[in-house]
Amino acid sequence: MKKFAIAAATATALTMTMANVAFAQQANQSQAPMTLAAGEMTKAKEDTSDTWITTKVKADLVTEKGIPGTDIKVETNKGVVSLSSDVAVTASQKEMAIAITKKIKGVQAVSADGLKAE
Repeated sequence: MKKFAIAAATATALTMTMANVAFAQQANQSQAPMTLAAGEMTKAKEDTSDTWITTKVKADLVTEKGIPGTDIKVETNKGVVSLSSDVAVTASQKEMAIAITKKIKGVQAVSADGLKAE
């Protein structure tokens, strides 16, 4: 009985050691994809920021009285916002749209070349 208990304990210890080695090998293999995923996460964060900026600018333009916000197209690339429209806007509307856009957190620059002035 004593020999069986020693054998069982030895087998258990060996099994746990082998499991730890296998786990360590698996952990080492999974580190490379994690590094890649971190790089992709940075791109996703940039995309999310640009999407957030576009949404916020559009919402602020639509809710501002005196600006045809629904007719203004907003695009953002790395914090640079481009405003354009097929509908003509006045010079003061264009200036107001630029000012509203510049107030948004994360906006690096504003291009309103695509806004047609009356």
